[in-house]
Amino acid sequence: QVQLVESGGGEVQPGGSLRLSCVASGAIFLFGTVGWFRQAPGKQRELVAVISLSGNTNYTDSVKGRFTISRDNAERTVYLQMNSLNSENTAVYYCNLRVNSMNYWGKGTLVTVSS
Repeated sequence: QVQLVESGGGEVQPGGSLRLSCVASGAIFLFGTVGWFRQAPGKQRELVAVISLSGNTNYTDSVKGRFTISRDNAERTVYLQMNSLNSENTAVYYCNLRVNSMNYWGKGTLVTVSS
């Protein structure tokens, strides 16, 4: 069973930065696309960013230019660097690993942007 463990969430002021990390327990990480999703209060879970095995990335429009996703396959870790945060970025952020038709999820880490 694959386990994904997120960390790095917290409370930050508008304009601030956070870096989220997600560590995978299994070697299956090396075979999948990994991404970050988020769910704000009262809203559906949405894609934030994904990175493929080859390093191709894709971002939702609202975070382009501010967020950067990266992966370290040797450490089985995916990162999300978040800059210029605003209140609309407040959400629980979830790590996702997709291998073929299987999806694995972490339990999430809360990001709160507040003054």
